[in-house]
Amino acid sequence: MRRRVRRRARARIAVGLLFASALSFTAGLTDAIGFLLAGDFVSFMSGNTTRLGIAAGSGDLARAGHLLALLLAFVCGNALGVLLMRAARGSQPVLLAAVCALTGLSAALGQGGPAIVLLVLAMGAINGTLEEVGGQALGLTYVTGALSRFGRGLGRLILGEASPGWWVQCVPWLGMAAGATSGGALVGAFGHGAILASTLACALLAVLALAIPDRWRRTYLARRPYRRATKAAA
Repeated sequence: MRRRVRRRARARIAVGLLFASALSFTAGLTDAIGFLLAGDFVSFMSGNTTRLGIAAGSGDLARAGHLLALLLAFVCGNALGVLLMRAARGSQPVLLAAVCALTGLSAALGQGGPAIVLLVLAMGAINGTLEEVGGQALGLTYVTGALSRFGRGLGRLILGEASPGWWVQCVPWLGMAAGATSGGALVGAFGHGAILASTLACALLAVLALAIPDRWRRTYLARRPYRRATKAAA
């Protein structure tokens, strides 16, 4: 019995890591497409924050205002993801369908500020899809923290003090790097139409999420919105 439970736990973690890598792939894909088409990051807000400071410091207030709008869109996207997950009682497919719609609308708008803002909003919202796997917190659209945690884990490994699972922090980085590589190739081949690849990726992720058992998907959330809703209803 215990062996079966351990096997199921390992399978749940393996599926979670695969899901996380696919989500990060989509974020990297979208970030590369947005940057190459408009010169703006749509998920790398550390970069946009630095560029905001440079623009403000050099007196380019129009550029600073644009970058500030992107940062606010990312924050609002994260808030939107939380609200949608609460409304959907923790259903990742619902959130991913909404992200798919946002990227599709961005593609329909064509080039310009509003289209990029929608992509940023979508990448903020996608962070609500998965928060942790096997007790390890994972970032989806940003990897600086992941690389930092991986490096600290490596140092502790050398000291013989590493905690189990420290290595999983490299998973989102690998996914994002692969996605960015694909995004660069797609922009070279299809130009603005490459945004549709992000829409397709989000749609495929929604289907993938449906294939994951609901009880497994719920363990990938640090908070359990469906539990609170159930208690309130009771």
